[in-house]
Amino acid sequence: MSDILSWSIEQVDPQVAEIIRREEERQQNTLELIASENHVSRAVRAAAGTVFTNKYAEGYPGKRYYGGCANMDGVEDLARQRACQLFSAEHANVQPHSGASANTAVYLACLSPGDTILSLDLAHGGHLSHGLKVNLSGHLFKIVPYGVSRTDERIDMGEVRRLAREHRPKLIISGFSAYPRTLDFAAFAEIAREVGARHMADIAHIAGLVAVGLQPSPVPHADFVTTTTHKTLRGPRGGMILCREADAKLIDRWVFPGTQGGPLMHIITAKAVAFAEALRPDFRQYQQHILENAQALAEALQARGYRLVSGGTDNHLMLVDLRAVHPDLPGSEAEKWLESAGIIVNKNMIPFDERKPTQTSGLRLGTPALTTRGLRAAHMATVADLIHDVLGSAGDESALRRVNGRVREVCAQFPLPH
Repeated sequence: MSDILSWSIEQVDPQVAEIIRREEERQQNTLELIASENHVSRAVRAAAGTVFTNKYAEGYPGKRYYGGCANMDGVEDLARQRACQLFSAEHANVQPHSGASANTAVYLACLSPGDTILSLDLAHGGHLSHGLKVNLSGHLFKIVPYGVSRTDERIDMGEVRRLAREHRPKLIISGFSAYPRTLDFAAFAEIAREVGARHMADIAHIAGLVAVGLQPSPVPHADFVTTTTHKTLRGPRGGMILCREADAKLIDRWVFPGTQGGPLMHIITAKAVAFAEALRPDFRQYQQHILENAQALAEALQARGYRLVSGGTDNHLMLVDLRAVHPDLPGSEAEKWLESAGIIVNKNMIPFDERKPTQTSGLRLGTPALTTRGLRAAHMATVADLIHDVLGSAGDESALRRVNGRVREVCAQFPLPH
């Protein structure tokens, strides 16, 4: 046994080692345009693989249920302090395992089963943890969805106010997984106060942009702010909750022991490192490049005839309506063709979509991962050409191979961080 403990992955489990090698190769040789994905730094990856994975640390700094937690306290305190500094927040809980876990803790902190939540319709860009029927949120609570206007495909705050007055929700959620425009957090907060509701802002997608002031911050307006720590924030996969000091004990209690047991201390360590990176001056420039790349990609796709939901983007993502150029091509098929050519995207419903969620009429594209690799606005026309060539290929295998060769050339020019 003592010998095995010092062996490498290749020695212990060559099958898993080979799968890891293949995944490293896949990531290096594909262009990642899924808006919720990114490539972490070498430092974040190293932190996630440290000896902190060995330790149980149920509880919070200074109040653990196990001994031997002095270093756990130190790194979690660092993560909390840096998160508060980054977002100008009074309190941070960095233990949620994911964004959905963070959302669940907030729901249980301020709602009872059967209470009403007002949230963005999933088909209009919302998230499954905001009320999908088969999700815990939709199972435990009554969900009233608001959507976007048919005229401009943007959230109509007048309609949000009307629904809030009619249904008197206990919680109003501002946040999305596929909405390309800026949210008015102050307006959501005003409506929540008017009807006596709490306000939760889910900034999982835009957290990096918010941290550097390139998107409005909900922290001054929302009772609770939840986020993932990956996506634009470029940290490890995980979640976080920000709140005012008055709600700190309530939130902490509903994360542990309310919804979770032992925290993932190796991931909290990686979160601390990611927050340190986000506090560096160059992180703002990185976020600016994400926005510039999104604008350039959106304009390049529009120049090739594609319609973008709401006419463009204010953030890192865009929704492409395929019907303007390829009326018979569902997003599900387009996603497969693009992956075959080395371009990774996800099919996505567009507002008022007539196709099934398993098919969709749209694609969701985002620029964080491309930006991490070093691509800039000048390269987005090339990316748009590659996408356009794939979608126009009708799935022809020889055409997809040709595009894949060009994709690999781009990837070789912009290698992943190691």
